[in-house]
Amino acid sequence: MSAFIVPRKTYHGLGSLENLKTVEGQKAVIVTGSGSMKNFGFLDQTISLLMEAGITSAVFEGVEADPSVETVMKGVEFFNREKPDLIIGLGGCSAIDAAKAMWVFYEYPEATFEEIIQPFTIKPLRNKAHFVAIPSTSGTGTEVTCASIITDTSKGIKYPIVSYEICPDIAIVDGNLCRTMPPHVTADTGMDALSHDCEAYVATLATPYTDGLAQESVRLVFEKLPLAFEDGNNLEARQAMHDASCLGGMAFSNAILGLVHSMSHQLGGMFGIPHGRANAILMPNVIRFNGRSTDKYHRLAQILGKETTEDFARAIESLRQSVGIEDSFQAYGLDPKVWEEKLDYIAQNAMNDPCTGTNPRQPTLDEIKRIFQSCFSGDVVDF
Repeated sequence: MSAFIVPRKTYHGLGSLENLKTVEGQKAVIVTGSGSMKNFGFLDQTISLLMEAGITSAVFEGVEADPSVETVMKGVEFFNREKPDLIIGLGGCSAIDAAKAMWVFYEYPEATFEEIIQPFTIKPLRNKAHFVAIPSTSGTGTEVTCASIITDTSKGIKYPIVSYEICPDIAIVDGNLCRTMPPHVTADTGMDALSHDCEAYVATLATPYTDGLAQESVRLVFEKLPLAFEDGNNLEARQAMHDASCLGGMAFSNAILGLVHSMSHQLGGMFGIPHGRANAILMPNVIRFNGRSTDKYHRLAQILGKETTEDFARAIESLRQSVGIEDSFQAYGLDPKVWEEKLDYIAQNAMNDPCTGTNPRQPTLDEIKRIFQSCFSGDVVDF
């Protein structure tokens, strides 16, 4: 038996931020990043809309690009002082992911980080607060997912927190919030959305429910990402990419992910490579690796008017190039000597990552190292 879990309400479309006027609560804490939501007026708009709903607000600012354990715990202290009954994650995926983790510790002060990183072990939430997610980037789909990624900076590891308890209650998917994304962020986040589609589609927990969402998201990404990349003011393309990200989030939240994410979690934690960019470089070779164990990629190829798994891998390489993403980690700028020193460590951590468990082909440690090495040098992996 399977379950399909998404937020109770998902508001989508240009201008859908206005639906904040309909939420219920008394005190909100808004968790946001280092300034873009404030600088472009979206934070003030959020506060104003909450006021119309009779809700007062406090703001926790400064969540970094890769939210750390330390930032999460600072946020929990803030929550404990403010005592909100509504938590709002506003901004990029980092702000929403951090707010999710803060939510857990706010409701369960006795919990430890080591406990909550065990998949599906978080106890029932919503005893103190409900959660609204408002994304400003079109990639992670975190506004509809059961996942949060938090970085342990002392170990150089990104930990996925996975529990259906942290799926938001309300998601607001308004493409207006994305128009200020610079092209390189548009590229990275768009390819991240595509990686969610590709991984969810072949994951061992995939179902017809998740497959349909992933297929439509793939179509939208290939059609609309180049347009949003070329012209950030193209609001039709912005909304389409925001919708694609959300659809992909719904798909992978229920089907889970695979080896691309197991590997990219290590690259982000160790080298600071943007998550979507790492995924874009890894994706074609992981698809080639997985293609030995599943025939589903050819269905995604057919969406693009192509036929084979290799056709699909090459289509991703072409899309990647069209939005200015490098074809290898060496081209990105990683030092070969440092890479060689860290390869065994990141490969072992990828092997142990929870996402590896739902990959359609179970890799050996040597196979993970070979994929890593091929993606570092820009070669086509051959198994």
